[in-house]
Amino acid sequence: MHAQETDVTQDLIIVGAGQAAFSTASKLRSLKDERPITLLGVEAHAPYQRPPLSKKYLLGEMSFDRLLLRPDAWYVDHRVDLRLSTWVEAIDRAAKHVILQDGSHLAYDKLVLATGATPRVLPQDIGGNLSGVYCVRNKDDADQLCVAMKPGRRLLIIGGGYIGLEAAAVARHLGLEVTLIEMADRILARVAAKETADAIRAAHVMHGVSLRENMGLRRLVGDNGKVVGAELSDGSTLAVDMVIVGIGVSPNDELAARAGLAVRNGIVVDAFGRTSDPDIFAVGDCALQPWEDAEIRLESVQNAVDQGEAVASILAGAEQPYQPKPWFWSDQYDLKLQIAGLNRGYDETVVRPGVRDGSVSIWYYRQDRLIAVDAINDARAYVAGKKLLEMGKTPDKNFVRDAQSDLKQLL
Repeated sequence: MHAQETDVTQDLIIVGAGQAAFSTASKLRSLKDERPITLLGVEAHAPYQRPPLSKKYLLGEMSFDRLLLRPDAWYVDHRVDLRLSTWVEAIDRAAKHVILQDGSHLAYDKLVLATGATPRVLPQDIGGNLSGVYCVRNKDDADQLCVAMKPGRRLLIIGGGYIGLEAAAVARHLGLEVTLIEMADRILARVAAKETADAIRAAHVMHGVSLRENMGLRRLVGDNGKVVGAELSDGSTLAVDMVIVGIGVSPNDELAARAGLAVRNGIVVDAFGRTSDPDIFAVGDCALQPWEDAEIRLESVQNAVDQGEAVASILAGAEQPYQPKPWFWSDQYDLKLQIAGLNRGYDETVVRPGVRDGSVSIWYYRQDRLIAVDAINDARAYVAGKKLLEMGKTPDKNFVRDAQSDLKQLL
């Protein structure tokens, strides 16, 4: 233990063991930074990829060992002290050490918070604590769902965002009866244009999902502690065998708040990943970072990797600000949705038909400037849009609209 070595230690402690935490540690080692690194993970599993959990892992198409970011030997070979089933109760910024759940202290020179986010849950008074109610965030959640998702079972999904829609696609593939409810007037209301939502809705309806928009949940009904039904906002009732809740996530910023760091729906960082304490950084889903003239939390694997690597470079001596280049994806049935940029504040969309049946791209403009592209089964449009955004170029809307135009000319 390093508790008494505060004056000489160069130790880096990373709180969290997800994608952002791993990327920070891995990048430091690739930069030949030899400082002692300790990775503290709440889960019992070494760092792993999360996106396949709710898709290929649930479908039985990918084993867990294929999800591991590195085998156990990597941590030994690269002198990364990986401590699992370990969490931090408090940060003593004055003494520069963290206090673990067993009361022991670890000293740090620099501290990186990669604490991630936690799914929002339903309140207990409307049945959120009943057995048979699930969320999808980690391996243990997915393992429970693997057992529960049996053909013919009646599944209610609450929330029409990407998590809920991806769960619906997997459940239909496994032969469950699926009802999905969304409180807003349409699915993906917060994150995508109507045209994107329409294409995705059509795929779900075609695959037999009962999709109810403008529909809230009054309460879940239990029998002997197990969910058996749901009362919806229009007064109707549903018999259900299980429920998946997909109503967003909350950043795990309580530890930072207790330590007196600036927190606003996430741990506030500057363009270098630094919190209000210059020796403490935050990366990944928990970090609220500057973006253009606003602040954003980017909940994506891409940001976790890129921001983790950027902060590693800064720790190793570079003073290069992190400039996010957001991109996301979602796989549902035979639809591959690829998203480049952030569509926040868009005031116009242009739809470009793809060259293949069922392929289309939606181009988002704000004040006549291209800010994002959604591409459905259209990799060419995605690649072109992503490059244009990175180059800061805005294509003519009529050119984009014309399915016969060659997007390569724009580059």
